[in-house]
Amino acid sequence: MKARIKWIEGVSFAGQSESGHTVVMDGPPDAGGKNLGVRPMEMLLLGMGGCTAFDVVHILRKSRQPVSDCVAEIDAERADTDPKVFTKIHVHFIVKGQGLDPRRVEQAIKLSAEKYCSASIMLGRVADVSHDFEIQEM
Repeated sequence: MKARIKWIEGVSFAGQSESGHTVVMDGPPDAGGKNLGVRPMEMLLLGMGGCTAFDVVHILRKSRQPVSDCVAEIDAERADTDPKVFTKIHVHFIVKGQGLDPRRVEQAIKLSAEKYCSASIMLGRVADVSHDFEIQEM
């Protein structure tokens, strides 16, 4: 996998993925940014959230669960001193569907966290990563 990061100006950068998609990253005004895009550390959380939500939906579909929506809300804490790595990450899943089996939802989240989500597993080596979920009937 490859990526390319190009400096735009100040502390703004354009990141291009190998698949050809581009995102803008920028810092806050107090660090010289113009708030034109997400912060790089936010991008890490977004990547992890996308990875694990993808897994959960995929696993639920494969197990023939009637999933109609999945939201991963992430709350993270960082160290106070440099390097300000993530120390705690909590993912709260809101899974919607008609007649979802809570055991299947729990198992899908566990499989993502322990086997399939590379981003969660990698970040879990430096941070305490936890998960919970709620099911909403549709």
